[in-house]
Amino acid sequence: MSGTVPSNALRLAPVTEQNLAAVLAVQVRPDQGHLVSPVVKSLAEAYVHGEVAWPRAVVDGTEVVGFVMAFLDIVWDQEKDHDDRRSGIWRLNIDAAHQGRGYGRFAVGAVLDELRGRGAGRAYVSWDTGAHSPEPFYLGLGFRPTGELSGGQRVAVLPLDPSPAR
Repeated sequence: MSGTVPSNALRLAPVTEQNLAAVLAVQVRPDQGHLVSPVVKSLAEAYVHGEVAWPRAVVDGTEVVGFVMAFLDIVWDQEKDHDDRRSGIWRLNIDAAHQGRGYGRFAVGAVLDELRGRGAGRAYVSWDTGAHSPEPFYLGLGFRPTGELSGGQRVAVLPLDPSPAR
């Protein structure tokens, strides 16, 4: 089944003792496994880099359907420019059984909203190229390559409009 799920059923939730097993059970398709680290590695990185990591479960109703982790206000390249601080999508894993339903688009949008709320003017993401790459997904969301590489991955940026007044 494909199509977009109703947004009122979706939310990002902190990873807690209550949802940890469900978050750890999130598995991408086998043909995507070489493109994104497993959730367990992301949670270990979030623990080690707690000051800049923002891990969240992607939840539909009561079911965990994915995992997203943002990086917040990191110095991008200490040697080149200590003032170049960036925020963006660090990891996105949508469970294989739930792909193609709008969960990834929702998760990225929710992270972008969080970044806007924190005053970020741009959001960054990086991806591996080649077969089954998420490149078309991110380009479709408006991210544009910067010409940089990070760990061999293509880096892209999306300008963020300020949050609308509420």
